[in-house]
Amino acid sequence: MLSLFTDKSSLTTLFEEGFVDIHNHILPGIDDGAKTFADSLKMLEAYSKYQITQIVATPHIIQGVWPNDENSITAAYNQLLSKLNDSVYSDFTIRYAAEYMMDEGFLTLVKQKALLPIKDNMVLLEMSYFNPPLNLKELLFEVQLQGYVPILAHPERYFSYHSQFDAYLKLKQAGCLFQLNLLSLIGFYGLPSQKAALKILDKGLYDFAGTDAHKAEHLKLLKNIKKNSIIKKLKPLIENSKRFV
Repeated sequence: MLSLFTDKSSLTTLFEEGFVDIHNHILPGIDDGAKTFADSLKMLEAYSKYQITQIVATPHIIQGVWPNDENSITAAYNQLLSKLNDSVYSDFTIRYAAEYMMDEGFLTLVKQKALLPIKDNMVLLEMSYFNPPLNLKELLFEVQLQGYVPILAHPERYFSYHSQFDAYLKLKQAGCLFQLNLLSLIGFYGLPSQKAALKILDKGLYDFAGTDAHKAEHLKLLKNIKKNSIIKKLKPLIENSKRFV
């Protein structure tokens, strides 16, 4: 069997044409992603096998769980970059943003215009997998009122929407862009999320794709996305990532 080091799947070919991973947890020691610099290096090694060299790190900001801010994120980012300068990964372009949980503290950050965008005014948001915020409409309105464009991370993972597909359409109408977690396509997060991902993809509702990688092992699993019909639908999402260069 071909290994990750030699396998040239169609998805790998798409990555080589240019892909910016706008959702991952590569910064060490500040959330549930890479714990150490060594873990970050393992992730970079896995990225390199797909010729992915442009990354926007998006650590969690979750009140009471991962209460990161620009200071903690910048510190982890600078620590990572300082150790990469003289390494074999010095050709990587790594920037930082954040993945914001729409929790009790989020609205304050929005009104303070204190969000870290992926690029320009685009911000990565998430919510509880089980229940959306009661004030979701207010939050999305305020995000856009303050000049941001909301990108909803992994919409396929929100269980409360699996039985009401129209809710996805309403989110799009409310101005949300959608970011697919690529591993959802192979059932990594369970069958319900896989089914939702395939349906959202089939309906053409996704705008971007990301890995949401927390460790190197997650990246290695990307090689299992092989179905040609899926690869074809992913192409515009991979192309769209180039706007983040």
